[in-house]
Amino acid sequence: MQFTRIIAAGSVFLSIFGAGFSAGAETVEIREWKVPYENTRPRDPFAETSDSVWFAGQRGGYLGHLDVETGTIVRVDLREGSGPHNLIVGSDGVVWYAGNRHGLIGRYDPSTKEFEEIPMPDEAARDPHTLIFDENEENIWFTVQGGNFMGRMNIETRKVDLIPSKTERSRPYGIKMAPDGSIWVVLFGTNKLAHIDPESLALTEIELPREETRPRRMEITEDGRIWYVDYATGTLGAYDPKTEKTSEWPMPQGENARPYGTASDASGRIWIAASGVSPNVLVAFDPETEEFISATEVPSGGGTIRHMHYHEPTGAIWFGTDTNYIGRAIVEPELQN
Repeated sequence: MQFTRIIAAGSVFLSIFGAGFSAGAETVEIREWKVPYENTRPRDPFAETSDSVWFAGQRGGYLGHLDVETGTIVRVDLREGSGPHNLIVGSDGVVWYAGNRHGLIGRYDPSTKEFEEIPMPDEAARDPHTLIFDENEENIWFTVQGGNFMGRMNIETRKVDLIPSKTERSRPYGIKMAPDGSIWVVLFGTNKLAHIDPESLALTEIELPREETRPRRMEITEDGRIWYVDYATGTLGAYDPKTEKTSEWPMPQGENARPYGTASDASGRIWIAASGVSPNVLVAFDPETEEFISATEVPSGGGTIRHMHYHEPTGAIWFGTDTNYIGRAIVEPELQN
């Protein structure tokens, strides 16, 4: 495997955001909505439309719904102790969530108000973590951080297949589907990526060059490159499966940037929440120029931004904050309706 670590020679954009930005670095418009349920860690919002956004109240044990036009937030309580960690919304409006503390994937239908719980087939898979749909919404792929699994659930049959990690305590975390349909996972407890064949469920682990790397979230661009954020040393990295080459760029906020939530927009830019600085800073990286091109402070401070969701029809990135807000960043204003 080839490895390149790229250090910016100088900075044209010097401020509290740090060095390493391109000339003309800009900020983006961020708006936040205060969640009225205090200290409930609203997180992982998913925009089903420009006006309808669902999110998980992890510490409060609820699903939340934000009406963007009116600002109204509605709470849907889950079974006590659920600890919802992440959710996704299907094209049919059904909400699927990770019941992190109950070892299950949950289903909530807003039209009927009905719940369904799908338990993991192995009690060791105790904490479903992050969910994604495949391209046709036939399956939900997911990670199980503490249980050390990855998995697939068929939406029609509810059959769950678990894939144990090959490395002990690897902490499977962020998960994405590549353009070729394969599944990639970052193993936060290691310096590894994981690749899953969607048909055979064969698992391959790829070791990243630096032993101290701890990849937490990830994105995949149209060229197939795997973009990961190294939470431990404040680095953005890219692994190319075609060439097996890895390149890395230190975050402008330095080694303590704690890059966490990520998103990729329609232009292929990588957006990263630097959660180790206060206030948190939303940073953009352009893979074509290999430069950091934008930095915007989060108005509420952020606390920690753990996950982000890109809504292409409106060019917006949605995020939740530990300071009890749901936020929206307009990163592609030309797509706004």
